[in-house]
Amino acid sequence: MRYRNLNNLIGSIRFKLIKTPIKKRRILRLINNLKPVKTEKELMRLGGSGDGGYLVPDDLKGIHACFSPGVGNLSNFELECANLGMKIFMADGSVDNPIEDDRRFLFIKKFIGNSSNEGFITLEEWINSVQLEDTSDLILQMDIEGHEYDVLNATTAKTLNKFRIIVIEFHRLHSLWDDKFYQEASASFSKLLQNHYCVHIHPNNCCGIKDVGGYQIPSVAEFTFIRKDRVKSVKKVQSLPHILDEDNTGNESISMPDIWY
Repeated sequence: MRYRNLNNLIGSIRFKLIKTPIKKRRILRLINNLKPVKTEKELMRLGGSGDGGYLVPDDLKGIHACFSPGVGNLSNFELECANLGMKIFMADGSVDNPIEDDRRFLFIKKFIGNSSNEGFITLEEWINSVQLEDTSDLILQMDIEGHEYDVLNATTAKTLNKFRIIVIEFHRLHSLWDDKFYQEASASFSKLLQNHYCVHIHPNNCCGIKDVGGYQIPSVAEFTFIRKDRVKSVKKVQSLPHILDEDNTGNESISMPDIWY
């Protein structure tokens, strides 16, 4: 019995030793795929200073509507989009209304999820329900506290391609070592990168930087993407943070580790 247990222990250790470099390689591959690129469209800040403001490409003219799942207690981004002439669609099952009382905000009290029922609606069904022109360009700003992976994986690439610009706060990135989470996150990012370039990453200083298999990874970060057909040229981003980046909270400032760019 002792011999059998020893063999089991040795086998387990050997399996872990084999699997560790595999995990490290795939995390590095994901990071390399997500490295932001600089395009001919300069970044601008939309949504004001601090939390709720995001860097987006200066390519907003002609965007018909903004979809904003996850309302929270700030609506500066949506207000600026509305002032640019966009229709504003907001969704959040945890609040009764947006904090700003603005007649231009078309709000539904539902969570965005991977299926539709009494309290949830998929991103795809939500977009279809407002009956926009099929050719309308859209912008997505999504902060739904970790459910973004389920939503993206349930959304078709065709629907995501409607968005000229996509801004998403991704959570739990420090869990990329976990097999199940890695598969979910990798599938989400792969779907986004089919038709979009990543043009900016900003770590939310709410939660710090974690060491994951020897790689420095922010627990929470804001990613900005632009649809590839809007871009004529790309080159490597040479440094982060961007001059327009601002801290989300009063916690100690953090910067993206250079492995990310």
